[in-house]
Amino acid sequence: MRVLFSGNGTRGDVEPLVALALKLRELGAEVRMAAPPDYVERLAEVDVPLVQIGPAVRKGARRAGLPPGAPELADAMIAEQFGKLQVAAEGCDAVVATGLQTSAVAARSVAESLGIPYHYTFYCPDYLPPERDQHNEGAFRLFGGALNSRRAALGLPPVEKVFDYGFGDRPLLAADPVLAPLGQTDIQVQQTGAWILPDERPLSAELEAFLEAGPPPVYVSYGSGPAPADAAKVAIEAIRAQGHRVILAHGWAELALIDDGADCLAVGEVNQRVLFGRVAAVVHHGGAGTTTVATRAGVPQVVVPQKADQPYFARRVAELGIGVHEDKTPTFGSLSAALTTVLAPETRAKAMTVAGTIRTDGTSVAAELLLGSVSREKPSVPA
Repeated sequence: MRVLFSGNGTRGDVEPLVALALKLRELGAEVRMAAPPDYVERLAEVDVPLVQIGPAVRKGARRAGLPPGAPELADAMIAEQFGKLQVAAEGCDAVVATGLQTSAVAARSVAESLGIPYHYTFYCPDYLPPERDQHNEGAFRLFGGALNSRRAALGLPPVEKVFDYGFGDRPLLAADPVLAPLGQTDIQVQQTGAWILPDERPLSAELEAFLEAGPPPVYVSYGSGPAPADAAKVAIEAIRAQGHRVILAHGWAELALIDDGADCLAVGEVNQRVLFGRVAAVVHHGGAGTTTVATRAGVPQVVVPQKADQPYFARRVAELGIGVHEDKTPTFGSLSAALTTVLAPETRAKAMTVAGTIRTDGTSVAAELLLGSVSREKPSVPA
């Protein structure tokens, strides 16, 4: 069995696909990935073949949609997706996609032309609103013409409800049912739990030495997204005022320390699953992956959402009582108040309780569903 994964988005979009790809490979499947060039090194680390597609995301190429009045841009994006995905999908038995709808509709069209199963993956229940007419109309205006032109070339009928088409008939919600419960929907969504890759990487010697040199610090990260102005300064000063040390992740926003104080350490990418069990709290952007890892670790959280699914996860953290939903642009005063709450013993106790309810088998559940869909829709034929 061969599976093509199509991911067009930030690290938080692509990393869950990597987790499922490696789980399927453990079960004997061959896997390959179509993704932006940002992930060349990451996929080389895990030896997953990569078909580079689209512009680099880190340079700001990602868009919520295409700007109105730019049909030539839509046509170029759709054309590249169709062309490269058709080649990447050769010999595959299933396609799993996530990210931008311009990529998803191309991936499903290619799967349709090959007669193989297609599953769209999303990480936040809010991404599938009960009323989708406006989304369908907007997507059709932006790239419906380009999509249907390419579909016609494959002998496929036109699509009108473009948004619904990208999600498919049986999308996979790769999110924990306690942290991100699925609401009412008329689509047959299959919620699997989050797709988290086991990570055995040790922390660096420098980070280990910093952790051992004092009490648990507070970790600050905005992940692979933007950060508000003076994010590092506000966070460091507020955390220091609470009497805590700071671990500051550079992230894609390239946050930097404000001085050379011994109570602060700047880091690049780290093994969050190991680190979060050793910090006092986490201040972060609210991405699905970071929120899930922090919740599983039982560490209190201050969530400072910037865009996309982040406000949803900030609300859920607050509703579960395991942290605080901070404003998009926190001040010294507001962040200090939030830290006072999350550093209280009762918040830590609640976070540890909720941690015990979070699923750890999301990739196994998803792999079983995917294998089942291939068996039903594309039975193997004896040689």
